Amino acid sequence: MSEPSEDERLARLTLNLVFEPGDPRGTALADELGAEELLARLRSDQAAADIVTAAGPRLSSVQPARMLERATKLGVRFVIPGDPEWPGRLWDLRGAAPLAGRGGPPFGLWIRGARLDQLGPSVAIVGSRAATQYGADTAARIAADVARAGWVVVSGGAYGIDQASHRGALAVRGVTIGVLANGLDRCYPPGSGPLMDAIAEDGAVVSELAPGCAPSRIRFLARNRLIAALGRGTVVVEAALRSGALNTANWTARLHRPLLGVPGPVTSDRSQGVHELVRVGAAALVTSGEEVLEAVARPGEHLLTQKRAPERRRDRLSTRQKQVLDAVPIGVSASTGDIARAAGLGIVETRRGLDQLEEAGLVTYLDAGWRLTSLARAG
Repeated sequence: MSEPSEDERLARLTLNLVFEPGDPRGTALADELGAEELLARLRSDQAAADIVTAAGPRLSSVQPARMLERATKLGVRFVIPGDPEWPGRLWDLRGAAPLAGRGGPPFGLWIRGARLDQLGPSVAIVGSRAATQYGADTAARIAADVARAGWVVVSGGAYGIDQASHRGALAVRGVTIGVLANGLDRCYPPGSGPLMDAIAEDGAVVSELAPGCAPSRIRFLARNRLIAALGRGTVVVEAALRSGALNTANWTARLHRPLLGVPGPVTSDRSQGVHELVRVGAAALVTSGEEVLEAVARPGEHLLTQKRAPERRRDRLSTRQKQVLDAVPIGVSASTGDIARAAGLGIVETRRGLDQLEEAGLVTYLDAGWRLTSLARAG
């Protein structure tokens, strides 16, 4: 794709200011007609009546050139399709049906911080704002594991799981992206300014909304599709049955990206939404950053071996040897004949087994009988 013209940039910026984020009518027409043609039709009332009605109140008052100047002074840039750092993964939103009245790729992104094309592969981590200590600690640990492996952690900057994820990545000097539902000059949630500044040092803070815009419920829902689209997969850590994080999970499923859920206590309301995703097969269960990477990485990368308990000496014994060992009494000596009767084996076979167990250090012959050694008693 060739670099966009200045007219294309101003047209997309104008549409960005006119339409609410993720308005599927505007995003679909921009894809079909192109931004410049859509804007021309809006200005001449040649678009569908509902589109003209939606755009009209703002179209006459927006000042895209002045907004660009304001953004530049704030250290914010407006990135559109065709720019080198435009995230190509956002185009997958074209094929996803709208959800909660939002959909389609954005007209552009407002970005503060690093260029997105210079960052590594990313994974989204989202969850409850009212996180428990368990949830926050788990999200931070997973984010740290992922970031330590060179992956970028994407989240929404909100209280709870989002901020724990950002902080987990930053704690290991990793990179993270905050996707906000308000203009990048506004501090929301309150007190998050220092965190956003830290994110922008090596990562980026991103929004579909221009400077000056305030957050709203519908804007959070629009924001969620970007979080899902920017990551190769999404991890949900704590989400109730009614949770904004489940909206991000649904977007992840619509984009055919891996959806992963971290289990919580079965008695915790904050984990019931995650448990339901896992129960119905919509999400795979994960408990660590390594498991997340195995799920979202390319085939053959970050493969894990199956978890097993530590091997014990007994595990290396044959069935007959275990049968003989189980027949040796604890704390007292026993003759070969007594052990054979207890094991239900012949004398010759039992003696052969006892000799093998003695060689392995599990039994010893003392006081005219066989006894378990300390190694055998230890398991």
